[in-house]
Amino acid sequence: MKELESDGIGRPSTYASIISTILDRGYAERQNKQLVPTFIAFAVTGLLEQHFPDLVDTGFTAEMEGSLDEIASGDVDWREYLAEFYSGDEGFEHRLQQREEKIDPREASTVVLTDLAPRIRIGRYGPFMELERDGERMTAPLPEGVPPADLLEEDAIEILERRAEGPDELGKDPETGESIYLMTGRFGPYVQRGEMVEGGEKPKRSSLPETVAYEDVNLQIALKLLSMPAELGKHPESGDPVKVGIGRYGPYVVHEGDYRSLTADDDPMTVELPRALELLAQPKRGRGRRAPAKPLREIGNHPDDEQPVALFNGRYGPYVKHGKVNASLPKGMEPEDVTMSVAIELIQKRIERDAAKKAAKKKPKKKK
Repeated sequence: MKELESDGIGRPSTYASIISTILDRGYAERQNKQLVPTFIAFAVTGLLEQHFPDLVDTGFTAEMEGSLDEIASGDVDWREYLAEFYSGDEGFEHRLQQREEKIDPREASTVVLTDLAPRIRIGRYGPFMELERDGERMTAPLPEGVPPADLLEEDAIEILERRAEGPDELGKDPETGESIYLMTGRFGPYVQRGEMVEGGEKPKRSSLPETVAYEDVNLQIALKLLSMPAELGKHPESGDPVKVGIGRYGPYVVHEGDYRSLTADDDPMTVELPRALELLAQPKRGRGRRAPAKPLREIGNHPDDEQPVALFNGRYGPYVKHGKVNASLPKGMEPEDVTMSVAIELIQKRIERDAAKKAAKKKPKKKK
């Protein structure tokens, strides 16, 4: 990697530290060794394109690269360059003062996607979805880790509707007598024991694993999830407990502080001690390297292009996939009922729906 030289005071960043800054500020997330832009990146880019177009112009970036090369070779002092860039007569600070009153904070914090009816807003506590319906405003936190390209409209609307309806009460905890709720939040669907009381302790919560569909959650499943991390048995060498749990980065097994992530084929609801010991015996891998999800079933090849059509189980329920097109199964349809003809029909409807939305977006608005 190329590193810019200086006299050691305020050393300019290497490319690696620039990438680290991009990740730390939430402009991108790592997925399979790639950087995927977040909704925050979309909002920042939109703001720059509208109010500071020269900063995102390819000519400007090419000129800046030339200046950085001169700094690296010692021909230009980097302090003088930065001082001119920020505080010069035509510097960024001066232009920001000129444009500050013209920047609408609400508009700047809104991301509008052509194939998504709900708007995405960037709030104090992260991105959230917003939709006007029948004169009412519905909002819901955006599921954590879902990139803009993977957010489906039907999933977004379903989350908003669940949020508007309020939590589902599944029943009472037989031991504590507290109510058990099924809810949807920033990190997706979860179950909760008890209610949030101002000034009180935070209720126990547990996220739903990918193997459990929202509509399948009952009181028994919720209680099992809330009991995690749950003991699977004793380790044969140490005699200490081996447990299974669900954390922010997915399901895991743990023994004496040594964690291993479950693979996409492991179900935290049914995993047993032998499998946990097998995972714990494997070398530890870096975060974010879970094995890619395997389809529930390969349906066959699409007759139009001979590309595979498969059935998957995602965060929001089962869906069929063909190329880059994902189509969720309608409510009430069981995965075992999906044939090739059914899958083709669902995929075609998804394509037609997306095309209709894009066409509607392109229609010129009538003048008032």
